[in-house]
Amino acid sequence: MPAKDTMFYLVILHANVLLGVSAGVVGLALTYAKVLTGGFQWCVRQSAEVESLMTSVERVQEYTRLDQETQPNDQTVDVPKDWPKYGIITAEGLYYAHHNTLPYVLRKMNFCIRAQEKVGVVGRTGAGKSSMIAALFRLAEPEGNVRIDAIPITAISLNDLRSNMSIIPQDPVLFSGSIRRNLDPFNQYDDSGLWNALQEVQLKETVSELPDGLDTKLTEGGSNFSVGQRQLVCLARAILKHDKILIIDEATANVDHSTDALIQETIRTKFKCCTVLTIAHRLNTIMDSDRVMVLDEGKLVEFEEPYLLLQNKDSLFSNMVEHTSQHLRTNLYETARQAYNSRHERNGDGELDTCRKWSNAEATTVEQERELEPQQQEADNEDGFDDVLAMVRGSSSLEKEKLLLESTA
Repeated sequence: MPAKDTMFYLVILHANVLLGVSAGVVGLALTYAKVLTGGFQWCVRQSAEVESLMTSVERVQEYTRLDQETQPNDQTVDVPKDWPKYGIITAEGLYYAHHNTLPYVLRKMNFCIRAQEKVGVVGRTGAGKSSMIAALFRLAEPEGNVRIDAIPITAISLNDLRSNMSIIPQDPVLFSGSIRRNLDPFNQYDDSGLWNALQEVQLKETVSELPDGLDTKLTEGGSNFSVGQRQLVCLARAILKHDKILIIDEATANVDHSTDALIQETIRTKFKCCTVLTIAHRLNTIMDSDRVMVLDEGKLVEFEEPYLLLQNKDSLFSNMVEHTSQHLRTNLYETARQAYNSRHERNGDGELDTCRKWSNAEATTVEQERELEPQQQEADNEDGFDDVLAMVRGSSSLEKEKLLLESTA
């Protein structure tokens, strides 16, 4: 006889003899007690599940109480159809916080980024690199004056602002749906444009081999594509839009070397006439940039050509390079030197390279500006560019922006 049955009969016998309760009543009580035990267990399990599911309800209620993003109103400025035409970005007294209850993550930033300039943004963890991008996209409303082609970004609608800038994030974002939908969410381009964009990133053959081609469905997050392929799809999306401003949040941080080389080469060729801001977690990706913005604790501390920053051993950028290995440090220095010489060499007709003209046309640092070399001053005088240079160097960021627009036009 099983032990539990033996215990059951002993309880009945004990209740019958000592308490004078009939065996039938005791058996019925024990049977119901056993059933109730299972019921209690079910109740506890259900209550735990309800509590877990109510977390979703709590989140939905929290989202309904969030402040809405700024909506178009009577003060909203309509931008020209070809805006931004040049891609000049200026900021004066930029302050930014992720919420009005949180401290500033960017403070007192002043800079002017030239048209078609390639700018690297570096800094240690928490320096404010990603926050600067968030300020440009107005994920929260920035304080101060931030302008793109002389138009304040806070004066235009969010749709106009965000639809005219492209971003390639560090973690590629793909949505559930077809490849066509991911490349062209608003059906603005024909199939030939989509295939050309895929060809530029060497994905045309891969997509064409799929059973449904452009209509192939992607799973959630694009998990049926590799990380490198997802990043290339994001790059193709940016190529398709042809925006004048491209922001890259270290797009090659999670890909192999061959994909890294492909992305870097595509950015150099296809976005040559665009203003490109690159958030750098690896210094080798921005050593050939026109200039480098060095952030520290939410402030812009250095803004100069990489090679010139490396000449100053006391600069924060030079200190960051010094903390790398000897082999990498040598490669970084050589890359910066070659890029500097390439930008500053003369063309065959004796005139300065266009990039060099722009380099002299705008103030190169926020804290301190360098003196022009005598030879370069003579070249500027020959080009009739010295008057603009003198005005730019003695002007504010807003005045620099206007002078740059006039000289560009």
